[in-house]
Amino acid sequence: MDVTSPPLSLQDNGFSMVPTDPPGTSQEEMEKLKEEMEKLKEELKMWKKRVEEAENTKVELLTSKLTADKECDRAEKQLTELKEQEKQHRDRMISFERELFVLNQENTELKNGIAKLKEDLKEYSSQDNQIQKKVAEMKLKFTHLEEMKDAGAGMDLDTHCVFGAATKIPFRLNQNQALLTFEDEEVAQRLTKMSKHCVNLDNRTANVSVKPFELDTGFQFELHVTVSGKKINVSEIPELPIPKDWMRDKLELHFYKTKQAAGGGEIENVTYNKGAGTAVITFLRPGASRSFVGCTKYPFCAEGGCFNLSVSPNFDVHLRKFQPYCRVSKKTILLRGIPEVEEDEESVQDMIEIHFQKPSNGGGEIEKIKYNSKGAAYVCFEEDTGNATSEIPRST
Repeated sequence: MDVTSPPLSLQDNGFSMVPTDPPGTSQEEMEKLKEEMEKLKEELKMWKKRVEEAENTKVELLTSKLTADKECDRAEKQLTELKEQEKQHRDRMISFERELFVLNQENTELKNGIAKLKEDLKEYSSQDNQIQKKVAEMKLKFTHLEEMKDAGAGMDLDTHCVFGAATKIPFRLNQNQALLTFEDEEVAQRLTKMSKHCVNLDNRTANVSVKPFELDTGFQFELHVTVSGKKINVSEIPELPIPKDWMRDKLELHFYKTKQAAGGGEIENVTYNKGAGTAVITFLRPGASRSFVGCTKYPFCAEGGCFNLSVSPNFDVHLRKFQPYCRVSKKTILLRGIPEVEEDEESVQDMIEIHFQKPSNGGGEIEKIKYNSKGAAYVCFEEDTGNATSEIPRST
């Protein structure tokens, strides 16, 4: 490098730097250079400030981006959850729709069943059907007369009776078994707890077992009977060659005029059944039917002949409070395992009775005893006491 050559510029941040007061530089040029240097410094400061602002903006943008990314992630998570909830809701709706469809089908089937039952009931109601069941002979127990409400002029003077009834419950008594009914319930319970007993039968000791027993299902009900105060039943009406209306009129006239048993009186209605030869006479006066109680035959003259008519009270019978029941006889025990002996049935029964009457054997007073040595027999029990009351003939 030649020392006489002009000075070279120095590079600093893209700006040209020249030495101060270079040789051969005028004062005016130096002033311009200084001004230019000042401007460059100011411009440098400005750019530094812009760079700093740009850096701050960059940081802010990065922070905003990070925040936005977090918000975006949270939004995506919420969107995923919402989609999952929507899917679950859609699945539940599908499930509900299926259940609703099944319920609607069941409801339709039930409605069809109800409609069919109503049709069956209507058909059944239109027929004169009765449910019949054979039961053992029973006694009706009169319980009370129902109170008659004062209806003033409309009172018919009917008699309302209530009877209680319970079916006798049959028990099958097999061969070599016996039933004993004690006066005291505690005796039967004590013997049942002992279970095994040694009984002397014709100089032979027999080990018999004592068992409690349950009876079959029985039925109990109330029979409500209303004896009409205005109506009577007439039967054995002769069949005459006259129209039905004429016979009805003759019956009405006959019972209107009759003075037997202080009966008769104005008649409200006559229902006549020609085929059955029966009629129902309804009087206008309440209590008129009571006059016919005690006389069952009334002469009736028509078409040149005289006939005897049968007259009976008019009953209206209703069965109420019908219910099944099952009982255990607490006073009766069942003996099993009685051996066959040469003695007759009555003698064996006496020996059994003597054994179970002795307090030393845990026994007591016996109300009834039934021993069966052959075949099988049915013994009936009544609901009110649980005691044997009658025997149905033995079957083999």
